[in-house]
Amino acid sequence: MDTTIFEPAVLGSLHLKNRIAMAPMTRARNADGIPNENNALYYQQRSGAGLIITEGTAISETAKGVLHIPGLYTKEQVEGWKLVTKAVHGEGAVIFAQLWHVGRVSHTSIQPNGETPVAPSDIQAEKSFAWGWNENGQEGFVSCSKPRALETEEIGKVVKDFQQAAKNAIEAGFDGIELHGANGYLIEQFLNPQINNRTDQYGGSVENRSRFLLEAIDASIEAIGAEKVAIRLTPYGGLHELPHYDEIEETYRYLAEELSRRKIAYIHLMDQKSRGSFAIPEGFLERFRNWFSGTIILAGGMNRQKAEQLVEAGTIDLAAFGEDFIANPDLVERLKNNWPLTLPKRELHYGLTLEGYTDWKVYPESVLAN
Repeated sequence: MDTTIFEPAVLGSLHLKNRIAMAPMTRARNADGIPNENNALYYQQRSGAGLIITEGTAISETAKGVLHIPGLYTKEQVEGWKLVTKAVHGEGAVIFAQLWHVGRVSHTSIQPNGETPVAPSDIQAEKSFAWGWNENGQEGFVSCSKPRALETEEIGKVVKDFQQAAKNAIEAGFDGIELHGANGYLIEQFLNPQINNRTDQYGGSVENRSRFLLEAIDASIEAIGAEKVAIRLTPYGGLHELPHYDEIEETYRYLAEELSRRKIAYIHLMDQKSRGSFAIPEGFLERFRNWFSGTIILAGGMNRQKAEQLVEAGTIDLAAFGEDFIANPDLVERLKNNWPLTLPKRELHYGLTLEGYTDWKVYPESVLAN
């Protein structure tokens, strides 16, 4: 019998009501970094998904590249997230927190005391933008600041920040955590030899450039257990000025095999073609399936037909939908019934208003409202 995306699935010891995941999406709705009732409502509205992965959540004060994002490094933030996890669990969905450190994709106005952002090396993402304060004190997109290279001994501190955030996530009621190893942020910066020019044990060979990622994974596993730890990766991606390099396939095969041995919850791959960057090459997903024995999620340009084809072929286990979930809180029902989708308003993706956040209508209310 064919596997459809609307059938239940098992993720370790967790039972998912369907094979549809809500992908992580930055919404910048927390001026104080503490989740609140509005965030709980937002995620509850979208709990038709079997698995929800939260927006990128800062692991420390220095991890941020966007104003108004939530964190998981204070007691107040943990208490705030409890509102979210309780609301989502009340609807029968599973929820993982995405743990985020942006590395060089930041700006001094976002950093504590106006400090310089940290990265594997001091190579600047000159054409990329963070969301911070400009020279006139106005909020908006600002060019990324030149970073400073992390000292070798500092890297262990960042690993511990990931570990503590993982512990905090479980205390807040999350079912697990997803490390953000994608989209040109800190973990992926270490992987890329064009950005990582280190000469210590974190630079050079594929194994050395993968060391930071695996140390963060291992520290998280030590804290909360392998079946609660996952990661998002973007093989062949180019967001935030990450150029391609010769050992891409070798790097991701090494990571897949290492993560397979660790028996983590899942690997969440994203095809960046949907974000105007490079597509995952033909045949790569099938090869990755052979390298990694665990659950694979794919996001990026997903629709019902593509999702069902890939799940039925066994290439992926879960299909993740991103932007469609913003304007369609009832996305699962719309996909199931082939109802039309509402288009989001991208100018409202970020900001502290509830407009464009919790005010989207379910079908058929959305039709009647137009």
